[in-house]
Amino acid sequence: MELDGKAAIVTGAARGIGKQIAETLANAGAHIVLVDVLPQEEIEASAKEIEALGVRTLAARADVTDLDQMAAVAEKTVETFGNIHILINNAGITRDNLAMKMPVDDWDSVLTVNLKGAFVASKAVIRQMIKQRAGKIVNIASIVGVIGNPGQANYCASKAGMIGLTKSLAKELAGRNINVNAVAPGFIATAMTDKLSDDVRNLMLAEIPLKRFGSVGDVSRAVRFLCSDDSAYITGHVLHVTGGLGM
Repeated sequence: MELDGKAAIVTGAARGIGKQIAETLANAGAHIVLVDVLPQEEIEASAKEIEALGVRTLAARADVTDLDQMAAVAEKTVETFGNIHILINNAGITRDNLAMKMPVDDWDSVLTVNLKGAFVASKAVIRQMIKQRAGKIVNIASIVGVIGNPGQANYCASKAGMIGLTKSLAKELAGRNINVNAVAPGFIATAMTDKLSDDVRNLMLAEIPLKRFGSVGDVSRAVRFLCSDDSAYITGHVLHVTGGLGM
């Protein structure tokens, strides 16, 4: 229970990797604030599942790109739990297309949610973390932010930007005992990859030295490590969870 009593804000937490991260941190003892733009009842349903692990939760419907909304989440977190020790910037969207066919609106929406959202959420919690002289910020980037991917210029740019944001915040906040790191997942097994044809799956697997897709648990355990005292001397790092892809 290395995170016992610490409050963790997880964005994009009602489903998918975000929900798995929230559950993994809860299993380590952290109280969880689930932030999402999905309907409030869906966020609350996920929060109740996590409460069953023996921690307290808050279900917050908020837009990560809106500073007023995220500042309200931060204020409510401190009011409820007394601290904000952890922020996981997981919220993200995709709008895939070849660059020459990509609508400018799709470029803007992906950069806004993925990159601006991570900046806004971080800005909302930094003052409290400085006051505490303790905090962990973990940004969920992607290996494609390092190596690129055709048809995802907007997504790759947003994740590359998150890596730059990670390194800059790490330098700004290190003197206040705040660690800022990123996790860059590779191909992770999801409902989407389950629907791929065998030919497409085999092409993807051929690029991965470990010859298998990762799991959401692989990602969430890496996040848990970066939130724990075991990573106290790590900041500004991008941890690749890729099975060797992109090394």
